[in-house]
Amino acid sequence: MVCSEFLAMRVELSLVCVALMCVFKQTSSCLMISEVNCDNPKLDTQEFVELYHEGTNPASLDGYTLVFYNGKVDSAYRVIDLSGQQTDQRGFFVVGSSELNPRPAISLPPNSVQNGPDAIALYGPNWAPVAEGGPVSGVGLVDVVVYTSRRSVDGADGLASVLTPGSVPYVEDEAALEGDESIQRCWQSGNLWTFYTGPPTPAWVNHCPPPTPAGVWINEVDLSGPDRRGNVELSVGMATGSYSLVLYDVTTDLISTSVEFIAKEPGIFAVPVNAAGLSVPQSAALALYKGPASDFPKDGPLSREQPIDAFVYGDSAHMPSDNLTETLIPGRKAFILIDSFLTAGLHASRCGVTEWTRDPGLFVTRPRSPGKPNDCVWFQSCPLNMTSLTESRRIQPPIHSNVDFLLNEINTDSPGGAEDEEFIELWHPSGFRMSLDFIWLVMINGQTGMVYYELELNGYYTDDDGYFLIGSSKVSPDIRIPSNTIQNGPDAIVLYRSKSPPSKEGPNIPRKGWLDAVVYRTRGSDKKVSELTEVLTPGQLPLLEDINALPADETLSRCGTERLNLNAFRVTSPTPRKQNNCPPKPTIPSPPEGLVINECGRMSGVNQSQKSLFMELTGPPSTPLNGLVLVFFGEDATELSVPIAGSTGKDGLFLVANDSRADQGLPALGHLGAVLLCFEPSGSGFCGNDSRHLDWLVFSDDPKLQRKLLQHNMTRFEKTLFRFVWELFECESSVLLLVSAVLYPVLITVCVFLRLVRILYLDVHQTGLFSGSHPSRLHACRTAARIPPSPAPPNCACTRKIIAGRADQKIAPRRILLFC
Repeated sequence: MVCSEFLAMRVELSLVCVALMCVFKQTSSCLMISEVNCDNPKLDTQEFVELYHEGTNPASLDGYTLVFYNGKVDSAYRVIDLSGQQTDQRGFFVVGSSELNPRPAISLPPNSVQNGPDAIALYGPNWAPVAEGGPVSGVGLVDVVVYTSRRSVDGADGLASVLTPGSVPYVEDEAALEGDESIQRCWQSGNLWTFYTGPPTPAWVNHCPPPTPAGVWINEVDLSGPDRRGNVELSVGMATGSYSLVLYDVTTDLISTSVEFIAKEPGIFAVPVNAAGLSVPQSAALALYKGPASDFPKDGPLSREQPIDAFVYGDSAHMPSDNLTETLIPGRKAFILIDSFLTAGLHASRCGVTEWTRDPGLFVTRPRSPGKPNDCVWFQSCPLNMTSLTESRRIQPPIHSNVDFLLNEINTDSPGGAEDEEFIELWHPSGFRMSLDFIWLVMINGQTGMVYYELELNGYYTDDDGYFLIGSSKVSPDIRIPSNTIQNGPDAIVLYRSKSPPSKEGPNIPRKGWLDAVVYRTRGSDKKVSELTEVLTPGQLPLLEDINALPADETLSRCGTERLNLNAFRVTSPTPRKQNNCPPKPTIPSPPEGLVINECGRMSGVNQSQKSLFMELTGPPSTPLNGLVLVFFGEDATELSVPIAGSTGKDGLFLVANDSRADQGLPALGHLGAVLLCFEPSGSGFCGNDSRHLDWLVFSDDPKLQRKLLQHNMTRFEKTLFRFVWELFECESSVLLLVSAVLYPVLITVCVFLRLVRILYLDVHQTGLFSGSHPSRLHACRTAARIPPSPAPPNCACTRKIIAGRADQKIAPRRILLFC
């Protein structure tokens, strides 16, 4: 995008996608990528890339170049020089399939635009030329869309790290609409834009319908005339009951007037407002609350309750106080009157294509449309140049999309009655500058289980080290909130990634899209806070920010990277925007070599009719197992960590099972996709970045599971995982079970005992498809004394039949399990 000044690049997520976008500034001229259709139903004969120029048209495109990048190899696969071309009279320029209607300015063969993971970049005259097959470049970048698809296993993280550092790729959902769909740029708020999925509109304005509220929000503000009277339109969704529209005087921050509105049905309703009592009519604040008007009497104080919606306005000479904006529209700016209020009044319509509230930036000056949908236009502002490097000039490495934000440090109770040093610190584990689009911070009351504060962070970025601070003004946060906003406990603070407000889910604790949660209490309060812990951190006790732990102030500080794990937090001294002041990690001695998974299967308990999972470890006799953790991956890549306590027996064995005979208990587990044995030197009980992986077994090639394994930085999974080799063994009496090949070639035997079956293994040194017989040494499995196998059936001949499967060529030797 081309404009006269620099602003930061930003990213947005939509309901079905993660969309790249940029920050804009209102200006007279700019060029941008406005729409992309990279995938059509059946034959790809309607693909296109649409540019839009805001300003005088037709506009010359001399010096501009479109480059198409392949995300699998991070190189250019098509370069189109736009010199000699120009936009049409309305500002559009289309490159696309020759069968497209209207006909594109530059025609391409069918299936020319790849489906993803890929990128389309627009470069200006100052670019460093990229040839077809050349590497990705951020020099001279004007605008770019980095995208992938739900059908693509690989992401476009490498492209994003160069073209849109700090942002995640867009995911085009080919199933979003019944017919064809395209990626379309839509205006949100102020200088914020995003891409949404909609029906294709080549060479025409994008399809950007405004959303409707789940509850109720301010839709239009009309205050004008010498009597300073007017109407405020409220848009009502499924909300019912009493609401109060409150008008605040900015000179005193006191209530000027309040009007009650009773919602009965969906629709658009006008509420009369009298602004004659304002000391300064050029500036005021409107706030919408739940409850009757009697709760908000004239000359009453500014309510500490977070409003459902708010609209704050002023002119260059009359601006609302910081206290008013921090309370009503935290992180957002007031609506600025361009014309004189005394002559033109105030008229603003909500036109932003987004579901968040408490943001005057969603409003623009448009013709009145009483009782009808607002008369909005597609284009509101212009994009600006982007940079491919962070402000610190550090080159950002590819960051996997599954790596996301954490709650890093929380100060809920600062010394003194002012409570003016409270803060919540977010952190991105990449340690780089990252976009906070569609991240929501939610505070939940532990007594009622209700959301009492909700904050959207769209348009913001962390600092260069991944930190972002929300808090009282004394700690110089990125977003200021009033002192004493964060309750002392028992309460919870939850981090979400969501397109819409998490509270939209209903009155109960929101469950969708959460990233991290901290449940905490004060001394003497309920230790369990049952409802919060059952939903957010099951099986864990709330944290205590002990005010007596340190002589001065203290915080709850993260000292481990495991999300939703309260054991990762410690009480330390405050370190906002710095590395947490964590105590030194305990030095647990590393386990000896040879400590591995020995046996995995299902066994019948003493008093159980159904079989339950067991896991047997083996190693040197009488070896302490401190720091060992077994991680079980189940259906939908669910994860369960089981810290191991105790020592191996004199025989070197250690049994983990849901059975009284076991050395350690194990919760009942269903389908098992993989299991990992790791050593965590900190003793946290979770496998983190500092853990050492000792052994693992994988029983599934489910893509969800593979993505989950990547979160553990288990890169070796990618190197050793191969498709299952299924073997069918027939005995004289019956056909027995199928079993998969063991994946990791440890030096000891892994045996699984099933009914009427004893398993043997072969050391195979041949790669490729398994077929026929192979030279090998046959070894009898060692029988675990605790779980003796059933005797083998008489006259049982072991017959191998290969059903399907291909082994990874990189793995040799391999072991194949045989029944006999």
